Amino acid sequence: MSTPLHRLSPLEVTERAACMCDHGDVCSSFTPGHALHLIQARLASATSSEWVDGIVESADAVSGDLIVRDLDGTAHALWNGSGAALEAAAGTPVALHPRYHVLAVGRVQFNVASV
Repeated sequence: MSTPLHRLSPLEVTERAACMCDHGDVCSSFTPGHALHLIQARLASATSSEWVDGIVESADAVSGDLIVRDLDGTAHALWNGSGAALEAAAGTPVALHPRYHVLAVGRVQFNVASV
């Protein structure tokens, strides 16, 4: 007689998954706000007309929350777990690609989640 296997549903697996950045390590997830995927960066680069210039209005390095105000006055509330708020203090000029969720601070790019 064989032992029945206990199978986890996809929902249970998703709920239990935790990114390594939750434990102080490098991001192991490419979901919005975590590590920037190479394809994501290339798509943002290939659609250069969709970048929006802005200024960081506020940045909280502890929580990873940023507010970027574009030149039209629209505020974008963003979150990044891999250090965007450390790189982009209040008053820093940035570029945001809303379609592919990329924030560029100088030459460094971050995957951001809209909050």
